Amino acid sequence: MKLKERGIILIPIDFTEQSLIAIKQSYNLAKYTHSRIVLLYCYEKRGMERFEEMKELAKQTEKESGLPTDFMTVKGNVYEETNNVAKEIGATLIMVGLESHIEFKDIFKPSAFSMVRKAPCPVITIRGKENRDGCENILLPLDLSPESREKVDVAIQFAKYYNASIRLLALFSPDDEGYENQLLAYSHQVKQFIKSKGIPCSNKSIGTSDIPKTVVEYANKIEADLIIIMNKPDLSLKEFFSGTDVQKIVDISNIPVMIINPMKRESLAHFSSGI
Repeated sequence: MKLKERGIILIPIDFTEQSLIAIKQSYNLAKYTHSRIVLLYCYEKRGMERFEEMKELAKQTEKESGLPTDFMTVKGNVYEETNNVAKEIGATLIMVGLESHIEFKDIFKPSAFSMVRKAPCPVITIRGKENRDGCENILLPLDLSPESREKVDVAIQFAKYYNASIRLLALFSPDDEGYENQLLAYSHQVKQFIKSKGIPCSNKSIGTSDIPKTVVEYANKIEADLIIIMNKPDLSLKEFFSGTDVQKIVDISNIPVMIINPMKRESLAHFSSGI
């Protein structure tokens, strides 16, 4: 799959520093994809709409980016309404700045946890304070699930936009030699495919029992500008209460993370960590 061009980038705003950083982070991508920007503010009570502030922010965003920018104010919880609005306007990407860390103990409440998992389109989460103007290194974690393959085209698309390199990271359990051998062979195939598209690519394999920590540590080691991972909408009971690897990566990463929804499949009987 590829990110749809001439679409809509939806950015929920709460006027925190992190949400304002998300706006600036959207400029280059919106230009490359010929997309318009829609700013969304959600309020809890009447009289808290901040309509004039949103109007001014949209005007400023359009002036800085040179791109058409609209805004919406909607009553309700930001995590619920972001997905509702995304469906309503046909958003092709959600960019969200995250200030606080995900509280998995509050999973029954609307949260970033549920918004990312249920989003109708890809989501880019931004937690770091650095405003990344470009993108030189894209980190692509791999496993052997069919879903994991779907993000390769998106990584290639982004690498072409930004003239970036793709760094593959094959992750496996240290005590599963058979899986490791299959994954290394697959990683090599993906590397050759990406290089055939004229994009610099390298691969690394790491045995680990802590996938989120390993991904984020390696991303910082190679100075990655973006991590691309797959969503995991269907959760086991354990994941429902403690979170998936995907959500944990989003929670601890100081580097922007793009989460992509997998295509629907008839069978889910294969192993997948969601990366």
